[in-house]
Amino acid sequence: MLTWLSENIGTILITLVLIAVVVLIIGILRRDRKKGKSSCGGNCGNCPMGGSCHHRQ
Repeated sequence: MLTWLSENIGTILITLVLIAVVVLIIGILRRDRKKGKSSCGGNCGNCPMGGSCHHRQ
């Protein structure tokens, strides 16, 4: 088991770093969503979906 770990330590570390980055991104997106922020810039003039996601007030 220790031999396998020592042979694959690079892959294991890179995988752990990538998992941590994905978890942080998901956490930031969830936090922003709770605050009412959106990943959308809100400029529907340049968007192919036009006004389908934001209702006009």
